[in-house]
Amino acid sequence: MIDLADIEAARRRIAPHIRKTPTLAYTQLKDGGAGGVSVTLKLELLQAAGSFKARGAMNRLMTLSEGQRDRGIVTASGGNHGLAIARSAHVLGARAQIFLPSNVVPDKVAKLKQWGASVEIVGAVWDDANAAALAFAERTGATYAHPFSDPVVVAGQGTLGLDVLDDMPDVDVILVAIGGGGLISGLSTAVKARRPATRIIGIEPVGSPTLHACIQAGRLVALDRLETRVATMSCRQTDQAIFEVVRDKVDEIVLVSDEEMESAARQLWFEFGIGADLSGAAALAALNSGRMTIAPGSRVCALVCGAGTDGMS
Repeated sequence: MIDLADIEAARRRIAPHIRKTPTLAYTQLKDGGAGGVSVTLKLELLQAAGSFKARGAMNRLMTLSEGQRDRGIVTASGGNHGLAIARSAHVLGARAQIFLPSNVVPDKVAKLKQWGASVEIVGAVWDDANAAALAFAERTGATYAHPFSDPVVVAGQGTLGLDVLDDMPDVDVILVAIGGGGLISGLSTAVKARRPATRIIGIEPVGSPTLHACIQAGRLVALDRLETRVATMSCRQTDQAIFEVVRDKVDEIVLVSDEEMESAARQLWFEFGIGADLSGAAALAALNSGRMTIAPGSRVCALVCGAGTDGMS
């Protein structure tokens, strides 16, 4: 799908337009610690537009021709990818049309409008909104930007893996939330090329085990239904190329409940004043769940990948 050279090129291309997000030691907790492992939070929720999606979106917009930018860009999103596309379009002077499912968090809709995007709510899940986005692209000539299977987007997301290795060159485990799989595909490609011994663990909702189901079946499968409230991690079916990358490079996939992500989001707010959305809290939820086997003394990076108000109430 992509290789390290694609990710390194994306990193150089987007560098002027994204932030170098900080890390924070997961220490000084009310309950004492993280069970014998050293955990560092990568605060990617402080990225431009509020999530790692700024990387892939900016890479996509910057590779368009002037004529393509003039015709605009369209996508379907659970929220974060749409925000990143809208912000990137604003920076580069392009029009953005964003289609969203009805389970999108209202705060993200308001932010999309602040970035100047045209917004339309279509259907109950991302797949419904995506069909509308594809039809819009066909009708208007706008460029369609897939949130997770576009190789240019995936290369942009992979730059986060390089940043993690800059911050933690000896990292043993990286915990990564999964929606459609674009982030974990790009990140695992970068990390495994530079440090093959690092374990990559993906996290999916119990109600949307998209890649987990594919790995279990040994092939690309579509879920019969989605039963999670987390729009940014809802996907009925991933892409064949994404599945193959995850199959080959991701060491484990852990399932967590919506309630576990909500609890982790509240914990991030209580302990650190970090306003993470539920996808941003997924890595901590998996760590708290005890469903992973991590050797004592391991150096763990937990990606806090998206911002939101989920833990503040």
